[in-house]
Amino acid sequence: MGMKIGLPALKSFYIMQVLLERTDETHSLNAAQIGRILTGEYGITIDRHTLYTEIEKLSAVGLDIIRLEGKTGGYYVASRQFELPELKLLVDAVQSSRFITEKKSRELIDKLEALCSKEEAKQLASQVVVYDRPKTGNETIYYNVDKLHSAIFHDRQIRFRYVEWTTHKKQEYRHDGAFYTASPLHLVWDDENYYLIAFDEAARQTKHFRVDKMRDMELLDAERSPESAADRTDLARFSRKTFGMFGGTDTQVRLKCKNHLAGVVIDRFGSDVWMVPQDPDHFTATVMITVSPQFFGWVTAIGRDMEITGPVSVREQYREYMEGVLMKYRDEE
Repeated sequence: MGMKIGLPALKSFYIMQVLLERTDETHSLNAAQIGRILTGEYGITIDRHTLYTEIEKLSAVGLDIIRLEGKTGGYYVASRQFELPELKLLVDAVQSSRFITEKKSRELIDKLEALCSKEEAKQLASQVVVYDRPKTGNETIYYNVDKLHSAIFHDRQIRFRYVEWTTHKKQEYRHDGAFYTASPLHLVWDDENYYLIAFDEAARQTKHFRVDKMRDMELLDAERSPESAADRTDLARFSRKTFGMFGGTDTQVRLKCKNHLAGVVIDRFGSDVWMVPQDPDHFTATVMITVSPQFFGWVTAIGRDMEITGPVSVREQYREYMEGVLMKYRDEE
């Protein structure tokens, strides 16, 4: 019954709601139409003079209302906090994110649709496609992310348990369910997953953890370890040297590359990478990377136009890696 009273103080609010929900650049409402909606849905009777005055008030406080002249004229909201193309990008990001469950994806998209007119919301809905792809079933990730942001902001340590998949497609606690204690540094989006970069208090080193595999997370009273401070501002270095968030040994590696790979190297390691011309067709790049099978796979995917030239130990590791792969495909004698 409260919405049927039509208190004067609420008239502006209801007029704004009608304009935001039902108008855009291709859909306008004239004074008579707005009046009928207010009467039929909100129980508010308003004369045209008062309606014009209320619309002027809304314009004065920042609502971008455009008036169209003529017989087919009317009013519409021209700009909003988010434009339709921006909302389409956000919908695409939500729909394509593996860590967001199907249920939460639908809830988030519904909220995004509420930020535009009903007609524009139909366009968003028509573009939503349920991809045939895996999505996490772990709803706790949203609470984990919130706790991690809070821990970083308030300079607090956390503790949590960590799970991993078994061959039976079940998740089991790592280290028999023992708690990890860590100083959180950064949240990173990599390869369609959320990772936490954190200083492991027991191992005394920086590690990464998949946020959707973290369980029973708690914020501790202890401040983040002073030893973690050096890593808090060096996220770019960590990201450039790490391939797919797989661990390994940090090593300075020299890569001999064909000139056309300059963009590939810069995209991977940043514009400050050390690149020295070697001959008219090649340059040498010296990079600090995490030596791992994922790094070797990246080099292999690029092919013959990139060669690891040093150090000798990394060349040997790469040769062993390639021989091990080839052994899997040799014909049995």
